[in-house]
Amino acid sequence: MFDQKVLDVSTPKVMGILNVTPDSFSDGGKFDTLNGGLTQAAEMINQGADIIDVGGESTRPGAKPVTVQQELDRTIPVIEALASRFDTLLSIDTSKALVMTEAVKAGAGLINDVRALREGNALQAAAQSGAAVCLMHMQGQPRTMQSNPTYSDVLIDVKQFLSNRINDCIDAGIPKSKLIVDPGFGFGKTLPHNYQLLGRLAELHDLSVPLLVGISRKSMIGTVLDCDVEHRLPGSLTAATIALMKGAHILRVHDVKQTVDAVKIVSALSTYKE
Repeated sequence: MFDQKVLDVSTPKVMGILNVTPDSFSDGGKFDTLNGGLTQAAEMINQGADIIDVGGESTRPGAKPVTVQQELDRTIPVIEALASRFDTLLSIDTSKALVMTEAVKAGAGLINDVRALREGNALQAAAQSGAAVCLMHMQGQPRTMQSNPTYSDVLIDVKQFLSNRINDCIDAGIPKSKLIVDPGFGFGKTLPHNYQLLGRLAELHDLSVPLLVGISRKSMIGTVLDCDVEHRLPGSLTAATIALMKGAHILRVHDVKQTVDAVKIVSALSTYKE
């Protein structure tokens, strides 16, 4: 499907999160050195991760922006080192055009953008890179996105936004075969919005591109279960299983091994179907 590293989404895939940041909501500061990032990535790959998503800027609610140079300094050495050691598909989690360009040069085959290529020159940079692109829906910006998110119908509004962005990408020269969409759980959504999206997730298949879901450890889990980040694994796995049952192609997660096990169980339904 994708040129640099082939990713077959005929079966569900697991994307391991590698935040090389000091302030990400779940694991900020744990892997923000080159050796720490490489060690964590190697462990996730050994656990069965199909993709490693490298991010150099936190997008949690209230997160402060970082400069282009800061993001480059955090991510490019890690991507270069991973590309020289592993055949696993690498993803760059960024909204900045220059970071996209340099990350793909360093070995990334996928651009994962929470702003869906709406920042300056991002659409052109992504098209010129030849990489695959994941387009995520977000209402507002990270610093303010949870202040008062409103929708007439959250599923329809998200679906229309993603459809428009798909068309913009195609017009810019990015083949539809290289596009993925992410409804953006927790990005400008209330708790009811998030669960309405999860319940109606299958309706997004009308967009005819692979569907990525990122629910791992998010507040939509913690609020319902009344637990902190360190105790959200059971809830995250339950939500991931629901997403799989509704046809999600890629799960973006912190807990790779446990999610790989969940994928195997759900896949067994098809394998052993009468």
